[in-house]
Amino acid sequence: MRYMAFNPQIHDANKIATWRYNVDFRTYDKLFDSKEKAIAAIEKTLKKDEGTKVIYDNENIIGMLIVYTYDKQLKFHFNSLKLLFVAILDYFVICDIKKDDIYIAEIAIDENQRSKGYGTKVINDVIDYAQKNGYKRVILDADFRNPKAKALYERIGFKVYNKKSFLKRGMYNMEFKVS
Repeated sequence: MRYMAFNPQIHDANKIATWRYNVDFRTYDKLFDSKEKAIAAIEKTLKKDEGTKVIYDNENIIGMLIVYTYDKQLKFHFNSLKLLFVAILDYFVICDIKKDDIYIAEIAIDENQRSKGYGTKVINDVIDYAQKNGYKRVILDADFRNPKAKALYERIGFKVYNKKSFLKRGMYNMEFKVS
């Protein structure tokens, strides 16, 4: 597999925005009048987001990954009041990124490619990258309403180190300590 920074000139922004919507559809559905409006708003912000990577297997795009470090965290772009509200909700429930952390914000694998081990491979690739580059932890969040994701992360070796909730939204903050 290989990873390429999202480039709206060569990648399908609507597809990437749709995958991003699917990761957090419960929140977007509460804030937007329709799935289509949410995806359109997400698509506009993608062009400014430096953390989004497109995942390839051979020459096929199979998903997307959003990662941040302490030095390169998400920058908020206020082109949508509703997306600003999503960012505020996130602020209260997602992991706090420390200097020696890599934060996996989102992973989305195309529906047709799921259950083939790609999600696990992506996480292991991030862990390998962290080890090679001197990071001490890989961190991520598992939504309280998604026990399958939490179980997957635990099988890989992540452990819950904190729980946060705000306005009926909650996350397990999880870490993998890099040796």
